[in-house]
Amino acid sequence: MNDSTTSLPWHVIRQDDNGNRYRVGRYASRAEAQKTADSLDSRGHKQLYWVERIGQGRSQDQPQEQAQAQGPNGDGTRN
Repeated sequence: MNDSTTSLPWHVIRQDDNGNRYRVGRYASRAEAQKTADSLDSRGHKQLYWVERIGQGRSQDQPQEQAQAQGPNGDGTRN
């Protein structure tokens, strides 16, 4: 693990309508990353944003409301 990974372990991930996932940014704290994800999510686009810690899967770090929004449709679209 390098120094940047240690100091910025939280990622904001974006999933588009086609299921493609992209890292939007890296942050030092979960709160900072969540604030960015919430801000992006509030824009009203169909993209899905969540916070993820390096080395952990989305299932542990994804907010419950976003997990439910993605789960029923299976394609990342919102209900």
